[in-house]
Amino acid sequence: PIDETAFNMVGISFPTQSLQRWESDAGYLAESLVELGYKVDVEFANNDINTQITQIQSMISLGCKVIIVAAIESQSLKEVLSDAKDAGITVIAYDRMIMDTSDVDYYVTFDNYAVGVLQAEYIVAALGLDSANNVKVYNIELTAGDQGDYNAAMFYEGAYEVLAPYIDRGVVQIPSGQVSFRDVATASWSTQHAQERAENIITTYYSDGTPIDAWLCSNDSTALGVEFALEAYYTGTYPYITGHDCDIACVKNILQGKQR
Repeated sequence: PIDETAFNMVGISFPTQSLQRWESDAGYLAESLVELGYKVDVEFANNDINTQITQIQSMISLGCKVIIVAAIESQSLKEVLSDAKDAGITVIAYDRMIMDTSDVDYYVTFDNYAVGVLQAEYIVAALGLDSANNVKVYNIELTAGDQGDYNAAMFYEGAYEVLAPYIDRGVVQIPSGQVSFRDVATASWSTQHAQERAENIITTYYSDGTPIDAWLCSNDSTALGVEFALEAYYTGTYPYITGHDCDIACVKNILQGKQR
């Protein structure tokens, strides 16, 4: 049984509602917690770091005994999480690791590295890169997540480890030359930022009709940005595009052949 006088308020601090998975995850968590007898404060920070910090400070003031945080950018939360720890609050990092702090009690996630591996393996299979009869050189571009997000780095590392042997052999080339995690990262996993970078790549390296065979994207919000850019600036067949999160907009694009 829950002692509601000592442990009855849980805060959920998530990055944004603009990506469906965060709204869905928060809804499932809140519903389950309410069924167990807890009060829940759910906040979305619109991918703004200062807003997330302010919302967590408010949860501390409200008397939350547990705060579940999916960080927009983990380094910026160290001070406010220290305040939470001083207040005796249990902090759970959800999905995204919060780095360089001892004030996180639990980390709930999945195998982020394996996600990147699976995304790259899909491209390898879709393009037939292991086929003995394959003599074509394929053009691939990469779009990763936020540079300050541990998950984004793991997605990228898993994917690049799979693709690196093909790049080294010349089976795959990246015409933009943008290969390092720093170069391909997308601030705040933003669809707009991903679109702007993709537009620049397409107009600079593919405007002469050079085909794009695959575009590895670490999640659905970045994939959507690439798809917007392709729709506006690219005249060839849509490349194979990876994603992650099963966002409704991307599911619709899959059905329409814009993401495959």
